[in-house]
Amino acid sequence: MNSVCVLEPGLYTTIQDIGRFGYQKYGVIVSGAMDFYALRIANLLVGNKEEEATIEMTLSGATLQFQKTALIAITGGDLMPHIDGKPVPMWRPILISKGSVLQFKFAVKGCRAYVAFAGGIQVPKVMRSKSTYVRAGIGGLYGRTLQRGDGLTSGNWSYIAEALAQKLALSSEPYSWSVNPYPLIRFHRNPSIRVLKGSEYDRFDEASKQAFFSEPYTITTQADRMGYRLAGPSLALTEKMDMFSEAVTYGTVQVPANGQPIILMADRQTTGGYPKIAQVITADLSTLAQLQPNTSVLFQKVDLEEAETILLQNEHILQQIAIQIEIKASY
Repeated sequence: MNSVCVLEPGLYTTIQDIGRFGYQKYGVIVSGAMDFYALRIANLLVGNKEEEATIEMTLSGATLQFQKTALIAITGGDLMPHIDGKPVPMWRPILISKGSVLQFKFAVKGCRAYVAFAGGIQVPKVMRSKSTYVRAGIGGLYGRTLQRGDGLTSGNWSYIAEALAQKLALSSEPYSWSVNPYPLIRFHRNPSIRVLKGSEYDRFDEASKQAFFSEPYTITTQADRMGYRLAGPSLALTEKMDMFSEAVTYGTVQVPANGQPIILMADRQTTGGYPKIAQVITADLSTLAQLQPNTSVLFQKVDLEEAETILLQNEHILQQIAIQIEIKASY
């Protein structure tokens, strides 16, 4: 018996886990959650391993009916979740009854929401990942976005999930605590995104380098899981150069011939042949993933040591969140 039935799929709803690593040398992309901090916290809140698959929704969310009582958590952008018509808070475990309907509307803050189910989503792994890569038709549920009538099944609950569900069932205030995501994800409309110099940074002229770090760039409507096309001051090289395609990653900022940057996102290709002016630091990728089209960003230059320090601080915060949730389950 399915645990969840998809009544309405929303705009672009897929199953994503932490990603498909180890296959880029064969041309297979990593994919995975765009906002990986939101995915990891959602899983912690229902007692799953951090890398477990969740549902990822973009801008306009899905409507799901639960055919069994479930423990869930909703994180990421605020797509106005409701259960049986009543608003439901995010960033905390929620015990949802058999027959209830979880409905999302549209994004009022951020861009992407995540729903984790205790026990995870039971779909086959493809190359050690449950993530959906729609362009190749692999992973998730039949390699595609979720559709009306799809059924999803969750697995066995962990002891943390069992304990949290028991406490929620007995509590008169089921929403009394939550996780604060703001040290990890900034939901500002026009945030500053920290970057490292790209491998061709010094090949750009001085005016372009100055403009890149002083002028805002707008995320155009050509923005999806593969990449964000930006609009802003045009960037130019000091002289024309020919490049071989080489490895790129999540957050690589390429500049094609028209001078308008492109940020590669979770479903990026494995190689690229455009000059790379910058690389978004890993710690800021979740904030970037939550930006909607027609919002703008400012780029801030940091060095590698600072980027590593911020990333380690964020990992420490996640460890503390995991410990606090386990304590909540235990006492």
